[in-house]
Amino acid sequence: MAIKRYTANADNTITNAFEANLQTRGTGSNMGESDILETFTIYGQASSSSLEQSRILINFPVSEISADRASGEIPASGSVSFYLRVHNAPHGQTLPKDYNLTVLPVSRSWTEGYGLDMESYSDSGTSNWMSASVGQGWDTQGGDYHTTPVYDQYIATGTEDIEVDISELVEQWITGSKSVDGVGIEISSSYVSLPRSFYTKKFFARGSEYMYLRPKIEARWNSTIKDRRNSFYAS
Repeated sequence: MAIKRYTANADNTITNAFEANLQTRGTGSNMGESDILETFTIYGQASSSSLEQSRILINFPVSEISADRASGEIPASGSVSFYLRVHNAPHGQTLPKDYNLTVLPVSRSWTEGYGLDMESYSDSGTSNWMSASVGQGWDTQGGDYHTTPVYDQYIATGTEDIEVDISELVEQWITGSKSVDGVGIEISSSYVSLPRSFYTKKFFARGSEYMYLRPKIEARWNSTIKDRRNSFYAS
């Protein structure tokens, strides 16, 4: 088995969570320089039915994948699989379990930003819950996404990594049939609608000091070279 990795070239956490005053939402906050990515839902904190969410955006150097395909470094479509890998980051806060995470393609280009504050949401900038980049708002608050392809991963204990085969999406990026704007990761909508919280799932970001735990796409293919020993016979 041959594996080639393509590390994320941009990532961010966007949120509409309340600030400490439980009145102002941090929808303009940016966390693009943080070494952690975070997704959660919080139900009923500010009022009996209030809902707060946090989502993850990750982009990848698809031009490198395309160049490797053109040069023969990786095989043609159908002979290689592409896996999204995002690694769990241990923490001391509550940890949700028994739910699904959804991975879906972002449909608008976005700017990573330079924010760091993941607690009080004091760093503003784009991208954020409201805007994809300077002067460019999302069509829908919380990000714009294609409806297909969509991938789900079940989280049983809360400490799992994300490891999802996104070959269909990567091939669409390579051929240009889908814009290369990365993926979003969020608590699946069927769980967001429940009157309970899923707080909080964290992953290592591309700024992590742990190089091998940064978000990545892995190209995997069978690199076995076989001889014809079974075709020979004694004469």
